Amino acid sequence: MELKDIQNLIKFVAKSGASEVKLEMEDIKITIKTGSDDHKGETTYIQQIPAMGAPQQQMVAAPQQEAPVVAKPTDTKTEDDSKYITIKSPIIGTFYRKPSPDKPVFVEVGDTIGTGDVLCVIEAMKLFNEIESELSGKIVKVLVDDSSPVEFDQPLFLVDPS
Repeated sequence: MELKDIQNLIKFVAKSGASEVKLEMEDIKITIKTGSDDHKGETTYIQQIPAMGAPQQQMVAAPQQEAPVVAKPTDTKTEDDSKYITIKSPIIGTFYRKPSPDKPVFVEVGDTIGTGDVLCVIEAMKLFNEIESELSGKIVKVLVDDSSPVEFDQPLFLVDPS
């Protein structure tokens, strides 16, 4: 089962109104629980069934539903950020700014990027996925530290499209 299939399943379950869905296949077991009114969102547990002698892996994703954001700008920095576009993580995993430890970072603050430029790598289930830009602009801020875990739809970069 591909990661995109899992993400689509999570979205489908969230929209369906089901409180819990369990899916077991020969190499993977997934449980998706949607929260009650006091616990908005759902939590996804993905358990990879290990091959002979391999250690068991478990990943936990945070809530997937988008909640309305109520924020009152308290300073001009917050107001300035509103003109920027946020590039978000398309998957859960570990965020890396470099292709390998001995290489330079993909992008720095102030770099101009184009559509299709690689911005970072996210490791998910031992696969390194290059995250490409879907827009052109200038990197204003990197919102995640190198080697940090990221969630689906978590903001990674602020880009000035002008």
